[in-house]
Amino acid sequence: MYPDFQYLFQSLLNNPMPEWLGIFKTFGFLMALAFIAGLMVMSREMIRYEKLGMLQPVEGDIEYVHKETGKKETRKGLIYPHERVSTILMIAAVGGLVGAKIFNALETWEYFIQDPIDSLFSRSGLTFYGGLILATALLYFYAKKYKIPFATLCDTAAPALILAYGIGRLGCHFSGDGDWGIFNSAYITDTTGHLQAASKDAFQQMLQTFPEWFMRYGDVKNIHELSAIPHGFTPAPSWLPDWFMGMNYAHNVNNEGVMIPECVGNYCAVLPVSVYPTALYEAIVCIFILFPILWLVRKRFTQPLHLFGLYLIVNGLERFFVEKIRVNYKYDWGFIHPTQAEIISSCLVFIGIGILLFYKKKKEVITP
Repeated sequence: MYPDFQYLFQSLLNNPMPEWLGIFKTFGFLMALAFIAGLMVMSREMIRYEKLGMLQPVEGDIEYVHKETGKKETRKGLIYPHERVSTILMIAAVGGLVGAKIFNALETWEYFIQDPIDSLFSRSGLTFYGGLILATALLYFYAKKYKIPFATLCDTAAPALILAYGIGRLGCHFSGDGDWGIFNSAYITDTTGHLQAASKDAFQQMLQTFPEWFMRYGDVKNIHELSAIPHGFTPAPSWLPDWFMGMNYAHNVNNEGVMIPECVGNYCAVLPVSVYPTALYEAIVCIFILFPILWLVRKRFTQPLHLFGLYLIVNGLERFFVEKIRVNYKYDWGFIHPTQAEIISSCLVFIGIGILLFYKKKKEVITP
């Protein structure tokens, strides 16, 4: 993996790189790209809605530099909604980060109680739906303050959200931040730290070789419960590379796993057994399937909020199904054991369906 630019360029150029490149983090870089992409897409959509008359400018204070004095001054003028898109995304970013941390604390409550400071301020532990919920609430009040129709704002954000989410997932994948799936025991890590194909019995041997790590990772109380750790056995078909089905995330940013022999540096851990690279799956689906779908159909909707309703459905379905092979805390509801993301994603799907079926204005108000 490439937790920072030092590791990234070393891999690309196959030569040692200076340590100061390590201050540039791969996850942060891709998150910045995600917000830039979201900014471009949302701004373009806002301009389109302004031309349709669905978004109107409001009077506000405009900052400018006085030509003679060179000082910043303000004057009254009309400000269009697309001129506020950077502020909107900043609110979404801050609200999303805080919400993600809060919901992650609820999802991993036992760990949060043991060490709340580390849980809140660590680089890992971000729950997307927590960020989405809090950011949406904050943007509702912002839109109300500046007389931006909230339903239309949601529609302009729908394609941008799915694209930014997909790019952000690439950050999770390439940094190896722990946002991966359950074990795929078809591949294990050899003595040199590289991935190799394995038999079905190899997983049990790994459990015996590294029992302490598997107990901590699987959150089990004793060695006899190790066999209950979720895992699958899915070798890659001949037309797919092995890493698409299983990765051991060598040099991951969280230093999760066991030590790589003879490794020198800040990130010397590797997973002893491969896991499904679920962040990569989500990135591919969101960037190359769901974003194009939302972008192509966005002009076909004549009712406000309906495009956002479709976004809720496709996003919820994508996340619900990927949860089946992800590592997450499961609630005990008797006959079912859902994860937090499964519960929220299911709710979003039903909300999206409800919007498409029941949310209608008296007349059609959007034209291509």
